[in-house]
Amino acid sequence: MFSIERRRQQFDTYVLLDRASNSKLEIVPDRGGIITSWQVQGRELLYMDTARFADPALSVRGGIPILFPICGNLPENTYTYKGQTYTLKQHGFARDLPWEVVDQKTEGELSFTIGLSSNAQTLEHYPFAFRLAFTYALQGQTLLITQKIANLSDEVMPFSIGFHPYFLALEKHQLRFEIPADQALDQRTQATHPFFNTFDFAQDEIDWAFLNISRQVSNVTDLSRHTRITLTAADEFPILVFWTLKGKDFYCLEPWSAPRNALNTGDRLLSIAPNSTLTTTVSLSVEFS
Repeated sequence: MFSIERRRQQFDTYVLLDRASNSKLEIVPDRGGIITSWQVQGRELLYMDTARFADPALSVRGGIPILFPICGNLPENTYTYKGQTYTLKQHGFARDLPWEVVDQKTEGELSFTIGLSSNAQTLEHYPFAFRLAFTYALQGQTLLITQKIANLSDEVMPFSIGFHPYFLALEKHQLRFEIPADQALDQRTQATHPFFNTFDFAQDEIDWAFLNISRQVSNVTDLSRHTRITLTAADEFPILVFWTLKGKDFYCLEPWSAPRNALNTGDRLLSIAPNSTLTTTVSLSVEFS
């Protein structure tokens, strides 16, 4: 019923297949541990810019990129820790580095675990020793992502973490939202707006942060595709970000643990004690009508 196949391509791709639910997940460890495809009942749910994906010099637009150790960007891409200034580009480095395959399970469950450890390159930008282990599990029509973040340093490790899923949307005016917030911050203008679960898709770009969500579950229904996607995030993710570009067939609904610039401001910054581990989860489920 469950299988995992390795496809040798430009970047090795691992394909998880659940035949009972006709669900499939594709993961590329060498390209930032990214999920590049999630299909349920043979239907693709994610958007992918294949040209950007093929160019290692570019960040990927599509799939589900990983955000660590920051979400969003920093002013001039810098932050200060213990009097020293460090540089980190937008969303951190985890989405750009190769991850290693740690574990694969097809007996009784279908899951795939990848890992990323600190190294000389990461320590230049983020002075903490860490170990990440992310497990992607297919459970019927649900994708469960379990994250284990271990602090291997001898001091408290501050960080933010998140995901940047690109959902396929061919007709955005057919989208209906249930986002548990009544106001949003426009991250481009810094203006705050009341939110009534609608967006003006005539704009060239929408980049809104929901900084005070009232619950950890959101839904997006696509009337044109007859799908309803539910995003459920653990309490470590108190923020959602919505982003889209005019003329592109995607929208992003992103669970973040902290807002932009949290490494400088401390706002909702997560931290882990020395030699300790934090485990948290994000799940995506789809229903068809």
